[in-house]
Amino acid sequence: MTTLTIVVRYFAAARAAAGEEEEKVQLPSGSCVADAVAELRRLHPEELPRVLEAVSYLLDGIAVRDLTRPLKDGAELDVLPPFAGG
Repeated sequence: MTTLTIVVRYFAAARAAAGEEEEKVQLPSGSCVADAVAELRRLHPEELPRVLEAVSYLLDGIAVRDLTRPLKDGAELDVLPPFAGG
């Protein structure tokens, strides 16, 4: 089975829940954003799944609305919790 590796970057509450700022994640070739999210839930089962319910994602700097969007090797997936502003 061939794999691809993506870089996941966590921000704010997602960083706290994952316990790290960035990590490399290996997935089967042909994976999509939803597959990456499922793997993040598996890798960090304690607090991150709750945070992932309310986050948005950037894939290579572009907002992701469709979680079936395919991933390519070397992609960067940013996990962005809602930010309070004022």
